[in-house]
Amino acid sequence: MPQFTLHTLETAPEASRPFLEHSQKAFGRLPGLHSVMAEAPALLDGYKHLHRLFAEETSFDKDEITVVWQAINVEHACHYCVPAHTGIAKMMQVDDAITNALRDETALPSAKLEALRTFTLQVVRQRGALEDAQVQTFLDAGYTQRQILEVILAVAQKVMSNYTNHLADTPVDQVMQKFAWEKKGAAAA
Repeated sequence: MPQFTLHTLETAPEASRPFLEHSQKAFGRLPGLHSVMAEAPALLDGYKHLHRLFAEETSFDKDEITVVWQAINVEHACHYCVPAHTGIAKMMQVDDAITNALRDETALPSAKLEALRTFTLQVVRQRGALEDAQVQTFLDAGYTQRQILEVILAVAQKVMSNYTNHLADTPVDQVMQKFAWEKKGAAAA
């Protein structure tokens, strides 16, 4: 597999530089994922746009956002995104019990959050071809049709990052290495 370039502000294609400058200002560093994605400016732009939309413009609260993101990251066995979103969850002040349950694939502290994880995994595993009963179970848990579609937004965003990290073997950022993670069991990718 070819080694992907971890771009800097100086080496990135010109069209990616504004996106990397924004990342540098927002994080005080260049996340490795953004450095890899910079090779394809449209990918980096699309990823950052979908990230902002899901994080800031959906109807999910911080715990629910974390559940959706991490359910997908763990399902895809993303060595980069699970630690990154563990750190993000800490910054968002999400209860460690939620984060640990997601990372360890154990029961979440509420039935509603568990219904969200189950539905998200069904969307991923079944590629959106859910049975009526699965959708109704999600709605019966207190979620809405809008949130069904917002889960799809998150899946699109996480496919971009998870697949990029698999192909590029993106090194986990130093600041997130303390949250290193590896998928347990035979299901590991």
